[in-house]
Amino acid sequence: MIVTLPVSKKTEFGYFLKEDDAEILLHQNEATGAPLHVGDEIEVFLYHDHENRLAATMEMPIVRLGEYGWLEVVDIAPKMGVFLHNGVKKDLLLFVDDLPKLRDEWPRPGDRLLVTLKRDRHGRLLAKPVTEEEIQAFAVPAGREMHNKWVEGTVYKVIQAGAFLFTEDEHVLFIHREEMTEKLRLGQTVRCRVSFVREDGRLNGSMRAPKEVQYGEDAKRLLQYMADRGGAMPYTDDTPADIIREKFAMSKASFKRALGKLLKEQKIEQDEGWTHLKREELDRLLENEQS
Repeated sequence: MIVTLPVSKKTEFGYFLKEDDAEILLHQNEATGAPLHVGDEIEVFLYHDHENRLAATMEMPIVRLGEYGWLEVVDIAPKMGVFLHNGVKKDLLLFVDDLPKLRDEWPRPGDRLLVTLKRDRHGRLLAKPVTEEEIQAFAVPAGREMHNKWVEGTVYKVIQAGAFLFTEDEHVLFIHREEMTEKLRLGQTVRCRVSFVREDGRLNGSMRAPKEVQYGEDAKRLLQYMADRGGAMPYTDDTPADIIREKFAMSKASFKRALGKLLKEQKIEQDEGWTHLKREELDRLLENEQS
């Protein structure tokens, strides 16, 4: 809460401000600008300190009640949640109940979250993540010209099927897990390609290059993997999809397309559940590494 209050008392460690019948401490470290005097009226932000006492600061928050903004994650408390920097000395808690159930989907220090403020039952300020309804209210519909463009977006919601991002141009973009090159977490900013523009102006995206480019990149990855293992790997078209995703971070379909490309180019051969580099291809790769 931002209020204007008079200085009622000055002490060696700060000032007391008068609010009705209460006196609120403005610590010397929280006072900015010229020295204050009794009777001065100053604008302050009220918050609860670490001992749950109402305190004041002349520093202003980045996000205020009723507003939304991006705040940086500065600390993690596994049993409580994550702390965000809101422009004042006391960091803002985003409670564990408002975070994903899986810990590897939690944000990390340096990530950014789109939040507003709320009060708990004791009147203390907490962070509140943006909801889907609120995103819809200020998101900008995308046009057809966005198709195949590369954009940056920050994850604001993670679900089992994938992740929702809010882009720099304020578009909503969804990335399916099959289109990720790594598992995404809340607050992570990534670069992705717009793969489809929906009728409602929302976007579908992919962290992968277009298929014709991706085939080549996936094939190179498999070649290098086999070269590093002496020229062979125990994976073929029949390998289960979950093993392929774990080993190569690609879908079964992408894996099969990459193998098909290498077979067509006669760089590999398959036998009894193994894929082998042909001798001349292995020699070429090893020679390139040494040069």
